[in-house]
Amino acid sequence: MAIFSTTFPVRYYETDQMGVVHHSNYIRYFEIARDEMMVKLGFPIEKCEKELGILVPIVSVDCHFRYPARMGDVLTASAEVNKAPLAKMVIRQKVTNQDGVLCAEGSVTLGFLDKESFRPVRCPELVTDLFEKYLNNH
Repeated sequence: MAIFSTTFPVRYYETDQMGVVHHSNYIRYFEIARDEMMVKLGFPIEKCEKELGILVPIVSVDCHFRYPARMGDVLTASAEVNKAPLAKMVIRQKVTNQDGVLCAEGSVTLGFLDKESFRPVRCPELVTDLFEKYLNNH
């Protein structure tokens, strides 16, 4: 299992009049953790698109809200991968507050498309190898 996480404060514009984080932001928080995961693996999404010609679209998102995050909180978003991607990649995601309280959890499924044809393809071998290497070392 590989877990990647990043920490950031709740920003004013992410909240409603009650100072509670709007539910739509949790999907963005999930993305922050996924982006951080790819950066830490050494192959950011934009590099995948530019150098390999592969797009990585979201196929599905599942999100369960557990506890409200509020203005002033410092959140940690995490992305967990249990196996190297092949035709798709399933990532378990969580957002916790500074006290370790679970605010939201879910999963995101990513696919892989050829940038020119928009046809589904397998995950590039380079990316699969990066995940396998990381999973084997952690």
